[in-house]
Amino acid sequence: MTRIPHETSGEPHPLQALSLDRLRQRTSMKWRTYPDDVLPLWVAEMDVPLAEPVVRAVTDALHLGDTGYPAGTAYAEALAAFAGKRWGWEGLAVERTAIVPDVMLGVVEMLRLVTGPGDTVVVNPPVYPPFYLFVEHMDRRVAEAPLGADGRIDPGVLESSFRQAVAGGRRAAYLLCNPHNPTGTVHTEEELSAVARLAERYGVRVVADEIHAPLVLGGAGFVPYLSVPGAERGLSLMSASKGWNLPGLKAALAVAGPGAAADLDRMPEEVGHGASHVAVIAHTAALRDGVTWLDALLTGLDDNRRLLADLLAEHLPAIRYRPGDATYLAWLDCRALGLGDDPAEVFLHRGRVALSSGLPFGTGGTGRARLNLAASPEVLTEAVRRMAAALR
Repeated sequence: MTRIPHETSGEPHPLQALSLDRLRQRTSMKWRTYPDDVLPLWVAEMDVPLAEPVVRAVTDALHLGDTGYPAGTAYAEALAAFAGKRWGWEGLAVERTAIVPDVMLGVVEMLRLVTGPGDTVVVNPPVYPPFYLFVEHMDRRVAEAPLGADGRIDPGVLESSFRQAVAGGRRAAYLLCNPHNPTGTVHTEEELSAVARLAERYGVRVVADEIHAPLVLGGAGFVPYLSVPGAERGLSLMSASKGWNLPGLKAALAVAGPGAAADLDRMPEEVGHGASHVAVIAHTAALRDGVTWLDALLTGLDDNRRLLADLLAEHLPAIRYRPGDATYLAWLDCRALGLGDDPAEVFLHRGRVALSSGLPFGTGGTGRARLNLAASPEVLTEAVRRMAAALR
């Protein structure tokens, strides 16, 4: 599978386009949860204007009154074309896709198809907190297979978790985060092939959350789980939401491997009604026409992760930070600072910087915090300055 790295873009830097005063006019969660004296670097929203093709597509739809119910396969076709060009993956079959409201609700529906109440879902902590919340709410049991010290999947730990999960003949699933949130780890083809072999050996069904797939930085290459040998019975959830900052425009795609097509066919038709038609239009435009904007964003994010590493080395050298190869999230190990289990709480109250607490990310989250670096270099610099001042 040949992957094409992102190209250098001549577009303006999206992360430098908006002033802090302009951003504070937004009414979304990021900008309304905390008072105005707090710099919000927590929830996964980016400080960027929308890509012009997305704005144009949505505006045209509103002018037409095209605000009904979603229909057709344009979104899936755009994703398939993007996957072919970007990741060298020609195996995304449009006929094995279905629209779902968003990635996490799609995860829930896929898990319902392959597990039952009381069954086990294996996750790799530290991991996105809704992996716990959504799974437990649907009456499944979460089992942890923690990442290794290097932030990568540990095959031995994963096999032990699979073995326990299927004990007694129960069904089980593995909820894979690819790329991984919060570490930014991009799983390799070798690692994912090992996952597929273990899943087949133990009869565990893999459901992959691949929402951050467009956000692979530098020279790393994203490998779709369904592209590796042995993953034919896998299910994936993909979306343009994270790559183009569209979380408020709800739409995602469930994608089935050849051996999971019958499972996807059993998904209730009404699930697809939860997606927004306007959102589908926006996501389709992003994947089809917003690649130049995405490349400009990726250049800025790459700059920001290096900037953050330099800032921490200068002002907070006790924080351990390994820049990830994907996402716009930085996983900070703050244990050496002596701030207790939840350093994000200290940085908020003493420094007026909002980070995500590491505690809800499960095992490996104590003493850590997640920082959203999809902000201007100026905001990022001020945030680290405030964090350092909070320790004085």
